[in-house]
Amino acid sequence: MILVNFKLYKESFGEGAIKLAKICKDVGEKQKVEIVPVVSALDVYRVYKEVGIKPFLQHADPIFDGAKTGFISPSQALCLGTRGVLVNHSEYKMKPGSIKKMFKFWPKELEMVLCVQSWGQVEGWARNLKPTMMAYEPKYLIGNKERSVATEKPEMIKKIAEKYKPIPLLAGAGIHDVNDVKIAIKMGALGILVASSVVKATDPEKVLTELATGFSV
Repeated sequence: MILVNFKLYKESFGEGAIKLAKICKDVGEKQKVEIVPVVSALDVYRVYKEVGIKPFLQHADPIFDGAKTGFISPSQALCLGTRGVLVNHSEYKMKPGSIKKMFKFWPKELEMVLCVQSWGQVEGWARNLKPTMMAYEPKYLIGNKERSVATEKPEMIKKIAEKYKPIPLLAGAGIHDVNDVKIAIKMGALGILVASSVVKATDPEKVLTELATGFSV
């Protein structure tokens, strides 16, 4: 599995989101690898309707309904064709109490990828909260074009994957080439979480295709 976080680059919202989501869908079908776009709340419904793929949402708030202006509701996201949500990404960190509140009322049909940066977070949240998936992303490696979690922290990927095997693990932060993918899968990860290495690429289709080949080796 590859999750492609579109973030809010100019290349990846509005028409850019549709174009990139179509690339995710086409490459995934050709390479027989599940590739899911992770989009902003403003693009999620349009991607769902125009591309025919259920995207993940980049963030949601611990608010499910009521008089709450401006919040992003997980329940509403589910109604708009959202498959799942990234929670606690390093660029949108949440307080532990808010994360626990989200689990209490989370729609069972909506997947959750809980982002973690340390073994302490893994121990605390994987054991007690049991998300759909976890994404291990050391913050200092996010966006790195030379080093990645796969090259710098392979033993941690393996440790998390083995101890919390019922919870699928995604490896993120700095993942940018096929070797990173091979290492992550070898260490026990289900897949990867990428962003700028694909979104900001001159040829996103070429980069995504190369990453996808790492799953077949």
